[in-house]
Amino acid sequence: MARTFHLDVVTPEKSFYHGEVEMVVTRTINGDSAFMADHMWTVVPLSSGVLKIKEKGQIKKATCSGGYIHVKEGKTTIVADSAEWPDEIDINRAKEAKQRAEERLASENQEVDLERARAAMLRAFNRINVYEEHFSK
Repeated sequence: MARTFHLDVVTPEKSFYHGEVEMVVTRTINGDSAFMADHMWTVVPLSSGVLKIKEKGQIKKATCSGGYIHVKEGKTTIVADSAEWPDEIDINRAKEAKQRAEERLASENQEVDLERARAAMLRAFNRINVYEEHFSK
């Protein structure tokens, strides 16, 4: 049996996840990173991406945006700007957000904040992919 560690995922709105896990994979500012039991102590900023939690041999997927991951002494905490399970995602809202971001990125308007539009596009893209992957099974 794989060794486990305690994982807490919190957002400003809620305690998203709390439990013993075998592994967590999340998107950091340097790319996807996996964390397992006895990982070295660390604090790493997060980017928008898919959060994968391995619990009892099964992988659960969610979206996760921004924040940081803190690993210390058998406990890992993710403080995220937002996190959603597939069944919490409003797919129509996500598709509308993606459309708005695409329009902003294609705009020649100099007042458009391109970095903000790219971030919105990435969040929407992740939400749509997690939702569609989960519900296409």
